[in-house]
Amino acid sequence: MASGFPPPAVREMAFEVSALLKERSETVCVAETAAGGLISASLLSTPGASKIYKGGLTLYTLESRIAFAGWTQDHLKSYKGPTEDVVKGLAENVRGTLSATYCVCESGTAGPTGGNTRNRTPGYVALAVATEKATSTKEAETGLGGDREGNMVAFAVEGLKLLRDVIKGNAKL
Repeated sequence: MASGFPPPAVREMAFEVSALLKERSETVCVAETAAGGLISASLLSTPGASKIYKGGLTLYTLESRIAFAGWTQDHLKSYKGPTEDVVKGLAENVRGTLSATYCVCESGTAGPTGGNTRNRTPGYVALAVATEKATSTKEAETGLGGDREGNMVAFAVEGLKLLRDVIKGNAKL
């Protein structure tokens, strides 16, 4: 592919996930924050995406979460950065709203700066995949430090890997 998009690691996972969804006649939606739309754009770059993709949100700001993902002022009061609970709630809300089989969600700290807690360290990401029955979550660390672009790509790959594992029944729900 001459364009270089999506990045090779993301392209490989997006094509694998897309093929699985098409095989099963299932759908996906996306709620992403620090990956900035890479998961959605990568899935949309696969042929036949209209059969599997229900929609996506880039919920980068807290205001966007209130406007589009069911958050309230109470969520803002207790917000302490990306966590498994945060992505679980976002994934479940967006999946229900868009009536998709799955919703993949990520929220992380891409860098180059961060904070002094684990979830505010550049390279940290919390991930979730919601289904109608249950939600799988996990945390990952890229090891890329403050490499913002590298972290964004790694977050997209990790989100797609978790989605693949849930689809295949290899992730705990």
